[in-house]
Amino acid sequence: MEANSNIIVSQIATESLIQDLRQIIEQARGHVAATANYAQTMMYWHIGERINREVLENQRAEYGKQIVSQVATQLQDEYGKKGFEPRNIRRMMQFAKEFPDSKIVSQVATKLFWSHFVEVLALKDPLQREFYITLAASERWGRDKLRKEIDGMLFERTAISGKPEE
Repeated sequence: MEANSNIIVSQIATESLIQDLRQIIEQARGHVAATANYAQTMMYWHIGERINREVLENQRAEYGKQIVSQVATQLQDEYGKKGFEPRNIRRMMQFAKEFPDSKIVSQVATKLFWSHFVEVLALKDPLQREFYITLAASERWGRDKLRKEIDGMLFERTAISGKPEE
């Protein structure tokens, strides 16, 4: 009888240990993912800002197309195709242009993914972009939720009502 009790106690202790280990692993993985996402988003901002400032001097459209193509090819050769397609390089440039303050981007990038920024880059109104980015960060929206709110015209509905939705 005592042997069975010891086995049950041992199984309970093992389950408790496993549960604690799962929590440690999940927290570490979440931290790694958040850190990697932050670094990627800031890297993209810096790439866009550097191209805008140093190479294009924010002008010369035809030259800019050539530079984007050359930069994309070179970065893809060195770092792989994913993330460095010409289209994404142009997004990086637009990102740095539409969000010129790196300190603000840095703060928000701790809570949002690159895909969040890509979603709002299509919006023409700077106030709209800021509205959605602020809400997405404060409410911890995923990209799909952000897209749903943009498609549902939350900004416009909030502006019409004169107050934010609860």
